[in-house]
Amino acid sequence: MYNSKQQWWHDAVVYQVYPRSFKDSNNDGIGDIPGIISKLTYIQNLGVNVIWLSPVYQSPMKDNGYDISDYYSIAPEFGTMEDMNNLITEASSRGIKIVMDLVVNHTSDQHPWFIEAKQNPNSVKRDYYIWRNPAQDGSEPNNWQSFFCPKAWTQTEDNSQYYLHLFSPEQPDLNWANPKLRQEIYKMMRFWLDKGLGGFRMDVINMIGKPDILADATIFGQGVAGWEHWANTQRCHDYLQEMHEEVLCHYDVMTVGETPFTSPEQAQLFSHPDRKELSMVFQFEHMAIDRDEHDAESKGFDLVMFKVIMGKWQQKLYQKGWNSLYWSNHDQARAVSRFGNHSTEFRGLSAKMLATVLHMMSGTPYIYQGEELGMTNKHFESINDIEDIMGHFHYQKMLDRGIPSKQALDYLNHFSRDHARAPMHWDSSNNAGFSQCKPWLALNNNSDQINAELAVEDSHSIYHYYRQLIALRRDSAYSETLVYSTHLLLDPMDSEVYAYLRYSDTQQLLIVANFTDKYLKRNYAFDVQAIVIGNYPNSKQEIVLDQLELQPYQCYVFELKSN
Repeated sequence: MYNSKQQWWHDAVVYQVYPRSFKDSNNDGIGDIPGIISKLTYIQNLGVNVIWLSPVYQSPMKDNGYDISDYYSIAPEFGTMEDMNNLITEASSRGIKIVMDLVVNHTSDQHPWFIEAKQNPNSVKRDYYIWRNPAQDGSEPNNWQSFFCPKAWTQTEDNSQYYLHLFSPEQPDLNWANPKLRQEIYKMMRFWLDKGLGGFRMDVINMIGKPDILADATIFGQGVAGWEHWANTQRCHDYLQEMHEEVLCHYDVMTVGETPFTSPEQAQLFSHPDRKELSMVFQFEHMAIDRDEHDAESKGFDLVMFKVIMGKWQQKLYQKGWNSLYWSNHDQARAVSRFGNHSTEFRGLSAKMLATVLHMMSGTPYIYQGEELGMTNKHFESINDIEDIMGHFHYQKMLDRGIPSKQALDYLNHFSRDHARAPMHWDSSNNAGFSQCKPWLALNNNSDQINAELAVEDSHSIYHYYRQLIALRRDSAYSETLVYSTHLLLDPMDSEVYAYLRYSDTQQLLIVANFTDKYLKRNYAFDVQAIVIGNYPNSKQEIVLDQLELQPYQCYVFELKSN
């Protein structure tokens, strides 16, 4: 049976902070932990109760902190361990838990483990990583690809062996088959949890269960070649269950696994409470519907496909697991530019509409910094404007396939990770209040119109609308339905309007959202008890659902009369 015991993270709302781009306190152009502390009241006032903190560990920063050289130290550009302890304490005093990124599929090549492993093949640390002899012709051990470079293997200087890296060569993959390595990771997790963390977001955690025999890839054109051998394996589940038994079950924490290439059925295995693995996972199906990576094209947002995907995840994880709900994170372009309309006329309305559709679903919602302001994609004039290692790799891949440079850059202007990583807009002052000196990554040029100071002062802003949505999930009149009830998709083939029901034995809610800039009419065979929320100023007026008129990007949440 499904364990329906309510957990504190069931009605939580998570705010992701990308520290490098959030708030700079010492004017070196890089955001830091004291900067985050200075903005905790802002986050608290939004209503969230969890902060997911992207990595702040010691790192050479080849991948902005996702290449860790010391799990027990804080990178100097972010602050000190004392700053980190203060952040946990100050957040806790505001009812906010800190969730840290756990990056244990790989380390930095500057980690002492790897340095020793590379220098001494006889060291016990050698087996902390994955090494293979060259093929008979001296080439790589297999044909696996990497996310950040063409090959997933790099050879040591003495040409004796190759080591595996599913990301950059500076991010060698750990060998989870080694029990001593696993105990080192569990020890590190306890170190952080004993400081009072609320849990971990686990970076590409479904990739840790590599097989002993590393066979050639057989699937190409659907992500990096080789994923069918290392994603979602039984070994991964075994390791996570051991992690739960050794560490997680001793703390009251939330865990979310980043799990590319995962289906709802696989997500059930990760997140069903009886299996004792993770609280929830991030899935990526809805992040691929508007782009064709191979042909470097933006396909436009397909609402019908989006509804099919989200409806499937809502239904298949109902009482069999738990959903993570998100539009944005540090790896995705800005939601309002990608799925809404970032024009001056419709940015606010479409941002509120997108938020409504997501926050009314079952699962734990995630807000990426600046999403609550409706921050938009920036514009890159050349590839030199892009900092992200992945962006440069994809750009070169597109050129190698014969795609013109203008088209390749246009693709990145739609989807680059740097859109999300541009610094946060705090006010209309120099550098948007992020720093008093030049930021590490260029700001968007619209910070004088889109910033936190303006949003907080405007009671009709996107920010305050997010506050209302978050409050609804904890309102006793609606929380049981919004957090725990079932989901029913209406009119799945409607390519303009997303409508769905959330219903329990005692309440029905109807969510209707116009995803276009057109005036539309729809007919729904229900009677309105009350209008719960809407994104237009006149949203509380009397409504008849069989003659529902929708203005551009208009959305409603209705409470329905019981039959």
